[in-house]
Amino acid sequence: MENRNTPPPNVIDLSKKYAVTVRTSRGDFVISLVDPNVAPQTVNNFVYLAQHGFYAGLTFHRVVPGFVVQGGDPSGDGTGGPAYKLPNETNPSKWPRGTVGMASSAAGVSGSQFFITLGDAPFLATNGVYNHFGQVTSGMDVIDKIQVGDTIASLDVTAS
Repeated sequence: MENRNTPPPNVIDLSKKYAVTVRTSRGDFVISLVDPNVAPQTVNNFVYLAQHGFYAGLTFHRVVPGFVVQGGDPSGDGTGGPAYKLPNETNPSKWPRGTVGMASSAAGVSGSQFFITLGDAPFLATNGVYNHFGQVTSGMDVIDKIQVGDTIASLDVTAS
């Protein structure tokens, strides 16, 4: 999948709500994805990658205490991801603790690297382009324990 040069085909139903259980070497946590109409390509991309096992075996490569935990890089060092970038789907968020966003760089919004805020980070709303696409609904205690090198076993997607 790292060889795709365009975002994946549509696999989500815009009328449904999605949740993702992230199974890690530290335990599990659950992300409730935003309404797919708010960030359709970002939500679709995350669901697609999760359903196709992209994240299995990847690590959390960045932990900044009080700020973020970041993973989803197949290179494991913050430089990797698929050959495509996601469009800017910036949407209103106050970026409270447990907010999930797509990382970005000067080249654009990442196609796979995601982060979770460890504390309130309202400055992310105006400091760059970060596609907010979810909120942790359970397991913040697990996220608080994550260290660099901890692994992602799998992501399980449910729709309702």
